[in-house]
Amino acid sequence: MPRLPVPVLTIFLLIASNVFMTFAWYGHLRFKAAPLVLVIAVSWGIALFEYMLQVPANRIGYGYFSAAQLKTIQEVITLITFAVFSTLYLKEPIGWNHALGFAFIALGAYFIFHKW
Repeated sequence: MPRLPVPVLTIFLLIASNVFMTFAWYGHLRFKAAPLVLVIAVSWGIALFEYMLQVPANRIGYGYFSAAQLKTIQEVITLITFAVFSTLYLKEPIGWNHALGFAFIALGAYFIFHKW
């Protein structure tokens, strides 16, 4: 079986981990009547799966990517995941100001990855 290239595997694991973490952090917002202790316990359970993907992603990707590049990839994926989640799950539209702010963060990612 052919191995996936390090960047592909790293980014795939980071995307998967972000989906879990976004639900752990924000999924409970649709269930305001649920007791806070229950919400915290469920969120921790979901976050366990996030860590089981995030830690290997960083371990696999480090060396190919620098730590700063890994963190930048993580943050860009987080913003994209959150924008989709916010729109589809929470039914909160992304406004022009959000898009502009995300674009500035993407510009920051450019500076992290650009070879000077």
